[in-house]
Amino acid sequence: MLAANADRICEAVSRLGSESAFEVLARARALEAKGKRVVHMEIGEPDFDTPQNIKEAGIKAIRENYSHYTPSAGIPELRDTIADYASTFRGMPGAFTRENVVVGPGAKPIIWNTLSALLNPGDELVYADPAYPAYASAASYLQAKVTPIPLLESKNFRLDLEELESKVSARTKVLVINTPHNPTGGVLLRSDLERIADLAQKHDFLVMSDEIYSRNLYVPEFLSIAQLPGMKDRTIIIDGFSKAYAMTGWRLGYALVPAALANVVTLFNNNTFSCVATFVQMAGIEALRGPDTDVVRMNETFRQRRDRLVGGLNQIPKLSCTVPEGAFYAFPNVSHFTKDDKALAKFLLEEAGVACLGGSAFGKAGTGYLRFSYAASFDDIDFALARLREYLPQYKG
Repeated sequence: MLAANADRICEAVSRLGSESAFEVLARARALEAKGKRVVHMEIGEPDFDTPQNIKEAGIKAIRENYSHYTPSAGIPELRDTIADYASTFRGMPGAFTRENVVVGPGAKPIIWNTLSALLNPGDELVYADPAYPAYASAASYLQAKVTPIPLLESKNFRLDLEELESKVSARTKVLVINTPHNPTGGVLLRSDLERIADLAQKHDFLVMSDEIYSRNLYVPEFLSIAQLPGMKDRTIIIDGFSKAYAMTGWRLGYALVPAALANVVTLFNNNTFSCVATFVQMAGIEALRGPDTDVVRMNETFRQRRDRLVGGLNQIPKLSCTVPEGAFYAFPNVSHFTKDDKALAKFLLEEAGVACLGGSAFGKAGTGYLRFSYAASFDDIDFALARLREYLPQYKG
């Protein structure tokens, strides 16, 4: 029997990144177990319960024995429902059919399987920095060249389009955008998307548009780059149920892709997780077809929490925070306090009882920032603000 020695681990593992939120969550839980109060602002998870109608649909499906294998792309009824919803929500009547939809256990496996279907070693993936870690982690594992483009605080964390234009070329295979954005809450404008679309068509690259926060929006209208002329067939839309419907633990996400690519992503699904639990897919149908009241209510509560948190952060001396236009994260600039944002986040967790993330966990351009999730109660937000006012002046890092 072979010993499980570290030197037997494959070299490719060294190219994998990790998601710091889960590491901080584990440390926060350990502190809570010792009796310390911790405010959880580290994890990107709505603190609401899944709406009742969705839960009942999942329970009903279990009782009706929706518990067997399904096609690896998802059951036809869910794929049809997603296609109809996506076409209507994005103002593109009839744009998508079930052949464009691939379902997965959350958005992350779909991101990985789609990039696995596209990237050869040496291909270039360009993405906005700071960013959700899975994009660069997957591309690095696949031995693609990873090129970050900074988001600018001066533009409320929209892309530096001049640098983007200087970096993309015929070598670029995929550009990843995320709007509304994790971790900054920034939202790309129509003018940003139009320029990106021009570059995509000029250099013939695909755009992976992560739109998981499309329902967590505080500006009047959501715009997908797929809606722009010539972009539907070169856009990969990533979306899912976790954020809008408070279904993080259900693990249900999907991609909208050209049909030929959908077949290949489905092949990767087949070789990795086989399929998503059938009763979860049935709950997803209810989420999209059922009343939207809870989604609207939750988002309005997020808006109010945003205003409470950002207003409070901007009253703390030497700290500044732009107003997020989407998602549920605040990304304050703490560079006046330290150059080591991860060390500051660790201090705030262990001393102040406020769990957050260092901005550099999301990329080099996040250095000097912290990410706070305002998927937390008003009481927790007020507690966190009070502790920040008390403990930040004490930090000596």
